[in-house]
Amino acid sequence: MATRERPGDRGRRRAREAGARLGREHFEARTAAGLSLRACADATRTCYTRLRRFERGELRVVSIGDVGAWCAVVGLDLAYRAYPGGDPLRDLPSQRLLERLRAVLHPSLRWRTEVGLPIDGDRRAWDAEIRGPAPRPWRCRVEAETRVTDGQALERKLALKLRDDPNGHLILLVADTRINRRAVATLRSGLRDSFPATPRAVLLALREGREPSGNAVILL
Repeated sequence: MATRERPGDRGRRRAREAGARLGREHFEARTAAGLSLRACADATRTCYTRLRRFERGELRVVSIGDVGAWCAVVGLDLAYRAYPGGDPLRDLPSQRLLERLRAVLHPSLRWRTEVGLPIDGDRRAWDAEIRGPAPRPWRCRVEAETRVTDGQALERKLALKLRDDPNGHLILLVADTRINRRAVATLRSGLRDSFPATPRAVLLALREGREPSGNAVILL
């Protein structure tokens, strides 16, 4: 089984791939314009060897300012942007929130964190997963939120995950703060209808090692 790529390693790999691609685009634009490497290096007060390594994808450390200048002299505009990808790395408050739920589980239940969705190449993951014992195993996924700031974005994220991984129950685990209580109370009825089980009933079932009766929002 392939090991899961760590977010930091994935980010560095994708940055290297983007840098190599940009180097190729620079080479193509420069040659199409009939410019030599020496002319471009002189125009940007850059070392000739450094610019050559950039075009070959060999330059591991480079400033955005240098790349912007190199692109400009061959008629390219440099644009940097970030876009949603995998789930973010969980910080210490998130880990503590998950541990509060884990502490109430019956010893017979299995607990795993960072459980990937069952789609090849998908970088999303549930924050945790609870598994019931044989002979009738069951599954309950956990999504943890220490601060709910955008209810609609949370709804969209959960809806997409549930669409792509529909099997099992889901606990939306939210840190019990005044701000979060207000945010959860104002979530649209559509999301509330997706979590019909009461927190008390679900927590009692987990303490006793039983399968929860359904999805639930738990403030803990």
